[in-house]
Amino acid sequence: RGLPKQPKKDGHFAAMPYEEVPAFISHLRSKENVSRLALEFLILTATRSGEVRGAKMDEIDLGNRLWTIPAERMKMGKAHAIPLTGSTLDVLQRVRPYFAPVSNLSFPGKNVKRPLSDMTLLKVLRVADLPYTVHGFRSSFRDWAAEQTSYPGEVAEAALAHSIANRVEAAYRRTDYLEKRRNLMRDWERFCLGKA
Repeated sequence: RGLPKQPKKDGHFAAMPYEEVPAFISHLRSKENVSRLALEFLILTATRSGEVRGAKMDEIDLGNRLWTIPAERMKMGKAHAIPLTGSTLDVLQRVRPYFAPVSNLSFPGKNVKRPLSDMTLLKVLRVADLPYTVHGFRSSFRDWAAEQTSYPGEVAEAALAHSIANRVEAAYRRTDYLEKRRNLMRDWERFCLGKA
């Protein structure tokens, strides 16, 4: 009670400015291990840490280039299909040597029956002496989509699997913009690899 009032935090996750993401992807690729591959996959798919760490090989449809996260693993409790680009498929190929059929995890932890811990991905950022959070890469993606592309906001929001705040709009919207999201994720990939 005797301490001075502390300023309120805004609750936002510290996000890497999107302009720095291509150099960081290049940094991630300078060495290879499961945590770096998982973080690269997370950035390229604009997904949450738990979704990537819990990803299973049987959720990946290579033919249709889709990763479908089941409802029970999604924050909103609704299955979410993510278009996979050439680079995300490449990450899945590069992580193959670490695969253990006993767990079916795409990015297994040291104990192959368990996923990576939530601190493992953050450690990659801390070792690189970066002040950002893993979750902040979703903001990097959203800022890039808003500032550097002409995709409608609802397409970017669908890519992030955000719910629609307006109940009436949510009741009428029946699409997940999958085909538009394929193009969006390809453009994000090109940007991340410095090809934009």
